[in-house]
Amino acid sequence: MTDTFILGDWGTSRLRLYRMGSGAVTARLDGPGIGALEASAESTLAERLDVWMHESAIADVTLCGMAGAAGALVEAGYAPCPADAARWLESCTRTTVSGIPVAVMPGLSCRTSNGIPEVMRGEETQLFGAMALHPELGEGEHLVALPGTHSKWARLVDGTVESFTTAPTGELFALLAGKSTLTGPDTPGNGTFDEGFARGLERNEEPLTAALFEARAARMLDGRSKDWSRGYLSGLLIGSEVAAQASAGMTITLIGDPALSALYQRALTARDCSVRLLDGDATVLAGLNLARGKIV
Repeated sequence: MTDTFILGDWGTSRLRLYRMGSGAVTARLDGPGIGALEASAESTLAERLDVWMHESAIADVTLCGMAGAAGALVEAGYAPCPADAARWLESCTRTTVSGIPVAVMPGLSCRTSNGIPEVMRGEETQLFGAMALHPELGEGEHLVALPGTHSKWARLVDGTVESFTTAPTGELFALLAGKSTLTGPDTPGNGTFDEGFARGLERNEEPLTAALFEARAARMLDGRSKDWSRGYLSGLLIGSEVAAQASAGMTITLIGDPALSALYQRALTARDCSVRLLDGDATVLAGLNLARGKIV
């Protein structure tokens, strides 16, 4: 029987597949996210599995993320919070692609104290992976931030994802910096992204809609560059998100892309918070390995 299996994180914007053998990653393939497919999810996955099947047999595939969304590979639903790893694993959905068994992990759902609905897909795998890699996160209470297109702030209590909230900060930045008039044309100007980011942090507790316009006005009157303006929007949005979630003296665990996490660390440090950084790829692999070990 082959010891080769596939772990995958299939998000809205990209697909990341990892071929595993002898307990380690032996190869990686990327592909389009669920939101950018030109063919069906099944045929897109089958095409990539075929690359590896020519090299060796594949025992099974375990996926998380938007692969389990309605209309994607197979609908996996949401495990309700509070959810520990066992409750999450119970909601696994199975299918077959190219004759290979595929397990798709569910997302998590919850309602805030005000009854507001919240959902996540993919981040839960990172949370359970983080607790597997760092058992101390499974004891006591911890606040974990997962920056991204839709940033999550999750409260962990004794190994359980108790609740979480979402801030679509990355999506807002993409829309404002790429689709609006706020950053203006790509013409010469002064100021770097980092300098703009610092200015955005300075204004992060002001009313957001009014503060946004400095991105444009500073270009017109102060000769700021497009990079400065983009940095300003990033600092303002991230700073506003952090101000709503974190207070001075708190310890926050950040899980995600190193470059994006560094911006959040900067905003948190400015609020006198302590920060612990964990790599997003490492935690999602740990979570997927945990899932496969229990469900195969």
